Amino acid sequence: MSLLPRIAEEFSSAEYWERFFKKRGEKAFEWYGDYNKLCGVLHKYIKPQDKVLVVGCGNSELSEQMYDVGYKHLTNIDISETVVTHMNQRNAERRPDLTFQQVDATQTPYEDASYQATLDKGTLDAMASEEEGALARRMLTEVGRVLSVGGRYVCVTLAQESVIKLAVEHFVQMGWAVRLHCLQETGDVEDSFALPVFVLICTKFRQPMPMPILEMCLGEDGAPNRLTQVAELLSAVRENQAYSLLRKRLRTGTDATSNPSLTLCHVKTGLPRFTLTVQDCLPGAKVPKANHFAIFIVPQGRETDWLYGSSEGRSQLAASANFRRLVIVAMHRNQQYTDMQAVQSELSPMVMDLAPPGMPANQQVPFLSVGGELGCREVVSRGVSELSGEYSVEDVRGEDGQLYRRLVFLSNSGLVQSEGRLVSLNTAPSHKKKNKKKVKSTAPPATSSTSLSIDSGFLCCTHHEVMVAGLAMLGVGTPQNKGIPVSVLLVGLGGGGLPQFLRDFVPGASVEVVELDPVVLAVAKEWFGFRPDDRLTVTLGDGLERITALEKKGGCLFDVIIFDVDSKDTTVGMSCPPSSFVETSFLEKVHSLLAPRGVFMLNLVCRDSILRKSVLERVHGVFPCVFSRGIEGEVNEVLLCSRGEKESNGSTPTLPKSLTQAAKSLQSALCTNSTGRTSTPHINIADLLKDLKVT
Repeated sequence: MSLLPRIAEEFSSAEYWERFFKKRGEKAFEWYGDYNKLCGVLHKYIKPQDKVLVVGCGNSELSEQMYDVGYKHLTNIDISETVVTHMNQRNAERRPDLTFQQVDATQTPYEDASYQATLDKGTLDAMASEEEGALARRMLTEVGRVLSVGGRYVCVTLAQESVIKLAVEHFVQMGWAVRLHCLQETGDVEDSFALPVFVLICTKFRQPMPMPILEMCLGEDGAPNRLTQVAELLSAVRENQAYSLLRKRLRTGTDATSNPSLTLCHVKTGLPRFTLTVQDCLPGAKVPKANHFAIFIVPQGRETDWLYGSSEGRSQLAASANFRRLVIVAMHRNQQYTDMQAVQSELSPMVMDLAPPGMPANQQVPFLSVGGELGCREVVSRGVSELSGEYSVEDVRGEDGQLYRRLVFLSNSGLVQSEGRLVSLNTAPSHKKKNKKKVKSTAPPATSSTSLSIDSGFLCCTHHEVMVAGLAMLGVGTPQNKGIPVSVLLVGLGGGGLPQFLRDFVPGASVEVVELDPVVLAVAKEWFGFRPDDRLTVTLGDGLERITALEKKGGCLFDVIIFDVDSKDTTVGMSCPPSSFVETSFLEKVHSLLAPRGVFMLNLVCRDSILRKSVLERVHGVFPCVFSRGIEGEVNEVLLCSRGEKESNGSTPTLPKSLTQAAKSLQSALCTNSTGRTSTPHINIADLLKDLKVT
């Protein structure tokens, strides 16, 4: 049975620590470290001339080693007569002034304020489980009594949560200052214990402090990070324990199926600065002997790209880099990064802890990037939605060198909610598609955000392009349908790119958008060029309620109904749409609102194969003809559901033979309808329908 927690949360489990000490027994205390490991922090807080009470000394060599370097005023106590006798005999000749006494640490015979320091190596950890912590509290009270003003309780501990919480809360209540040092292992990690050792320093003041003084330090010389609550300190302890555990596992083995990640925060602000994801090569991969380890810096604003934001993409990136281990580094918004050299210098001390086992000590570790630059991200607006939380509108430079504007909700910062391509108001929009050509340019935009506008003819999301292409099923643009209006009901606004495209380029289109969040509407209008008018209207409200009301009212039919709405329920394996939108009873309402030639379009994002099968069965139960189009590199698929009847012979419907011609007609109509506009549609209808399949 492993002594190490399987997950970080186990560090706060009393059961885990009980198993740990039972299994280790006396050997548990070997892991607290000897004098060589602890001397830096001990010398910092205990002076050689101080009178020091060592509680629960046991048979540790620590007091002997401290005595040998000049600490001559040590009083060692332990409740075990056997231990005390043994230690006195062991030191009688070499250290005659080093005394060991059989004393109960919870009730000592010493006078008040008679010591300048109390040293505890593992005793608090051992006592805290007794009497539900009452025994440990009595010892801490006794420590407070015998220490003089300015005296320090120095406790070497593994910082199991119940123990450190007990001690910190005790001393905070007494008005003492509390500081905690985390001593990370600096030797051979592969042969070391995985858990870090902590040293708790509690300083007694003459007058209790009115506000708690809580500080966390990394290493013996790390700058103190001031915290405001005990809960924050406990959280910092767990994070360091989890990091040490991860570090141990990474230095002792490789696993291509596990992609652990950790977030590094700014020392002063505590805000996330880097997220590191570890990707090992697949077993059997032919990796050059010298290619042990590399660091890849993701360009700013590109962390949501499939290549960097998905496990499949990162695996492909690692295979291309061809190293035994690749650490993929994403930079966070609202942080300043000077240049690649500065980022490399900042990361170098930390990432070396994540190197694979067996890497030579003097091995050079390359930093990789796209074009050797950091990328570009400019936050142009931030705000809060009552429904979706904090959001950020930001301009980023894509792989093609073009600027893109994105809406990101920070509760799910790895997902781009909406995106539009930016063009200068003074220049004509480019006809280039994304990802066609890599360019090195990563400088911030030369023009301000106010001189840029959204190119309404460019749809960044492929599933939006597929939905536009799906209008070919209606025969939009064909000679026989010339002049016939197209009515669209769209649930889910986002940045407004899809409805604006439909209104601007589809002949005779009128679009009603249903959007639940008024903040999203405001953002779309201010930052994404969304312009409602008599042919493009917005109804604020719940899409379920709007469709139910329209169905109940009757007399209103749509040529196209589109669901492009995400789900806030993370407990199911479907992020789009919410489950209630694909219940049979609701789909029947959608069916009844479609005109005879009508098409229902659904953006389906479902990682659960069983749930996906169930959704498709329900859709098929209402719509006899269902076609699908997957989105390469993404989970999204678009379902195009025709209201038409099944084949008369009951056979599976096939794609209409006239679809190719209909695609050409739609393409021509879109381009013709853009005449006189500053933007033109950048879309290839025939290509988008090429991979359409019967579901």
